[in-house]
Amino acid sequence: MEVNTIGFQYKNIDHVEFYVSNARLASHFFRLVLGFQPVAYSGLETGVRDKESIVIKQGGIKLVLTAPLTPDSAVAEQVHRHGDGVKDIAFTVADAEQAFAEAVREGAQPVMEPTVIEDDGGWLKKAVIGTFGDTVHSLIERDGFTENLLPHYVPIPNPPFTESCGFQTIDHLALSVESGTLNTWIDFYNRAFGFQQTHQEDVITEYTAMNSKVVQNGNGLICFPIMEPSPSKRRSQIEEYLSFYRGPGVQHIAFSCDDIVGLTRQLKSKGVEFLHTPGAYYDALAERVGDCDQDLDALRELGVLIDRDKHGYLLQIFSRPLHSRPTMFFELIQRKGATGFGGANIKALFEAIEREQARRNDW
Repeated sequence: MEVNTIGFQYKNIDHVEFYVSNARLASHFFRLVLGFQPVAYSGLETGVRDKESIVIKQGGIKLVLTAPLTPDSAVAEQVHRHGDGVKDIAFTVADAEQAFAEAVREGAQPVMEPTVIEDDGGWLKKAVIGTFGDTVHSLIERDGFTENLLPHYVPIPNPPFTESCGFQTIDHLALSVESGTLNTWIDFYNRAFGFQQTHQEDVITEYTAMNSKVVQNGNGLICFPIMEPSPSKRRSQIEEYLSFYRGPGVQHIAFSCDDIVGLTRQLKSKGVEFLHTPGAYYDALAERVGDCDQDLDALRELGVLIDRDKHGYLLQIFSRPLHSRPTMFFELIQRKGATGFGGANIKALFEAIEREQARRNDW
């Protein structure tokens, strides 16, 4: 069997860029509620005239919040169409030119040819390719820049005190795509990036259904569960996302942590709302997952889900959508050896989201 060597180019997620209506307000939310520290800035004061960006960081996670400064910019157009959401999932690569050439050869849409961007801090080489919907992947080869900064960004002087919540890494990003396209996108990531399919999960509830597969790079630091709606009695939560987001995109981001119970309590105290899990889920939990070093009463109280695979178990909980549009949300995940994605919990998640849909009369 021929081994795909393209994937060895891809090291990890360099950063995730959100397009938002107001970067400063978004930064306040991420800092005060989720514990992200603002570290760098780009905008009018740095010579950029059409957009403002703030880099925020926590643990090994780096996010860029970008807002439009003019009503006719590409950022404004995307926010108008999709609302706040992920624009760019940027990868750190060994060789940007080679990675770009290989991806384009395998069918990726070129958006920006490899370009050297430099300032007094050093240089980086960046290329951009298109993927699902209006989302892109930047391919970043760094030299001379700290991991906090990008060219033409400046450090934020005397940043406000920020109490970290304990987010560690981006465990995965879940992507919603149109019905009938799942296998096309799995094949795309396998060919263009050298990723490998590692999991498959099809879910059917009384009302809705979805198909899901997972692709990862070689070291597992880039991981995308990809989901498509499946024919069902009512409109699924994937279809709801596609409708309100106006196309495919990042449905949720999973942040890893090492104390999900304490973190969930902390975020709830700050007003973060999580999906409700009915008590019946926990009635047979001990029998289903076996021995685990967890306070099951605390999990029931907070609505934290638990699942086991042959490698161990994991705990996870899902927030309600972050925006008025029922689109993107986030997940907290704590792994105790498990390498899966809570397959036994997906049905519970679907049913919880269906209850939210019923509250919105979105059937």
